[in-house]
Amino acid sequence: MSESLKTVRIGGVPEHFNLAWYLTLKNKEYKAEGINLRWKDYFGGTGQMCKALRDNEIDLAVILTEGIIKDIIAGNKCKIVQVYVKSPLIWGIHVSHNSPYKAINDIKGTKAAISRFGSGSHLMAYINAQNNHWNLETDLHFEVVKNLDGAVEALTNGTADYFMWEKFTTKPLVDTNIFEHIDDCPSPWPCFVIAVREEFLANEEECLKTILNIINRMTKEFKNIPSIDVTIANRYNQKLEDVQQWLNLTEWSQDNLDIETVNNVQEQLLALKIIPKKIPFNQLVTNI
Repeated sequence: MSESLKTVRIGGVPEHFNLAWYLTLKNKEYKAEGINLRWKDYFGGTGQMCKALRDNEIDLAVILTEGIIKDIIAGNKCKIVQVYVKSPLIWGIHVSHNSPYKAINDIKGTKAAISRFGSGSHLMAYINAQNNHWNLETDLHFEVVKNLDGAVEALTNGTADYFMWEKFTTKPLVDTNIFEHIDDCPSPWPCFVIAVREEFLANEEECLKTILNIINRMTKEFKNIPSIDVTIANRYNQKLEDVQQWLNLTEWSQDNLDIETVNNVQEQLLALKIIPKKIPFNQLVTNI
């Protein structure tokens, strides 16, 4: 039987957003359809996954909308095939617990820890700077820290001053007095999409449709799974009330990005000089 299974490699962040994938894998739902779906956690987030797609380490990624749009424009041969989470990502803005900075204006001109250039933590620092009317040329400075552990180290020893990461993922670090949470910066668009290498798309469209059907069935029902809040709290070391708040704020999607959303993302990235140009919708998104 195993010889006939089609191996498909997928990457995502090891966060509560992706529990639906874990559950479908645990239920062996892909194997039942002849697919050996291999999940890989990317602790470095979107920048690391963009590289993995380019290097043919993975076929699919559950990835931040703005990060993959930027990277496709920069030559990554991928297409967005679906929105995965349509609600915004709530980026928490964090400083070290013993930091002298207590408010958003205090961190103007200081150094942001980012996982890597082109990642969500990098791009959203620009959105945050724009929201607060900072000078994008002089008020933004970056320290690459690779992942959350690197950010803890950088903020604790002072090589960086603040760090933007998904608010609920970092909440345990706030609860244990490692980080202070000073503000939020929600992404101005749906947060996660599913991106696929063009080569895989050309050769394995039916396989991809099967995978999307399975995950979409799960995300439609996800909030109705008995005690799902308790499961998430235990698995991701979260407080139950935080998980319940997150579940209330989070909406999954089974549809693709529309042209207005893609235009909005490109307009904002262009205004921030994060992308050099806009490209046509059909070079970014394909419906299967």
